Amino acid sequence: MKKFKIIILILSLSFILSNCQTIKNKTDSIVEKENQKLSKYIGKSLSELKIDLGKPTEDYKNEKGNMEIIYKTKKYGISCERKFEINTNGIVIGFVTKGCF
Repeated sequence: MKKFKIIILILSLSFILSNCQTIKNKTDSIVEKENQKLSKYIGKSLSELKIDLGKPTEDYKNEKGNMEIIYKTKKYGISCERKFEINTNGIVIGFVTKGCF
């Protein structure tokens, strides 16, 4: 009986761990697609960014003097924030995303 409980415990843990890996793989895939999608804006102008993504939720100048453009959305109650850094020439030089899928 004790061996049976140990076998059930081991099988349960194996199942849980494999599911965690599956979720991690799916999440990594979604993040990779998001990064590929947003990477195409690197080197593009601010006007091209606004044409594709619309009017930003907010914008401000950062400590380097570059413009930060932020797009905030919600999907399934989860907040998504995409932040783009625009240099003084109006060119996208970087981006950061949080909670987007």
